[in-house]
Amino acid sequence: MPQELTEMEKWEIIGKIKVSPNKYKTLKTIENEYMMPSEIARYSGLRITQVSNALKNLKKDNLVECINEEAKKGRLYHNTELGLEILEMIEDNKND
Repeated sequence: MPQELTEMEKWEIIGKIKVSPNKYKTLKTIENEYMMPSEIARYSGLRITQVSNALKNLKKDNLVECINEEAKKGRLYHNTELGLEILEMIEDNKND
């Protein structure tokens, strides 16, 4: 089970996302769905390479996970609980 992040660590992650619109768009596009990179690209307006880079970085921060990593095609990604929490923190902060 992943270690709970401190409030400061969460804000550090939010900072990384805010400087990269591609990461934010990727997280926001996935939201509560299970999506392939091509779908994320289609719905977000990003290029597939931008989505792939964003997913790689979001995975590193445990914000998204691939549920069928072994698949060569049709990999499905979804936001982790932490990813959804971070997304919610960003959204709540926008409305302030």
